[in-house]
Amino acid sequence: MKVLAFHIGRERYALPLTAVLRVLPVARLKALPGAPHYVPGLLDLHGEVIPVIDLSRLAGTPPDAVRYDTRILLVEVAAAGRLRRLGLKAERVTGVADIGAELGDGGVLAAPWLGGLAAGGTELSGRAAGMLQLIDPERLLAPEVEALLFGEACA
Repeated sequence: MKVLAFHIGRERYALPLTAVLRVLPVARLKALPGAPHYVPGLLDLHGEVIPVIDLSRLAGTPPDAVRYDTRILLVEVAAAGRLRRLGLKAERVTGVADIGAELGDGGVLAAPWLGGLAAGGTELSGRAAGMLQLIDPERLLAPEVEALLFGEACA
């Protein structure tokens, strides 16, 4: 399985490559008053307003300073009855990796957005890259956050 790898703190995480619509440079965000601490704001992408979640803050890790390899990963999630675009601010994006091994159970009840663990993986350069954990974009939004970000009540 091909994934897009990045870091949260010192640990490696990834999104399935099929879930990533676009990889964008970090941009200025409009603050969203009343949003959870892990929602730094809204991105204006060619006139479309897209909420952004900071993955480091969501994981309880203090975010690093914005680096040259910090990116906003654009994904689609089912929210408020239809597919919506969501930005994920990811630090130290390292690129595409290949997971050849079977994924182990890596779920944590307090963090339902965490998916399986891969004991190893290789970057496309062929270099071994070590353990990484998948993130499930469909499980990132709690119902109350979904309602806040997309403006509609959720069941």
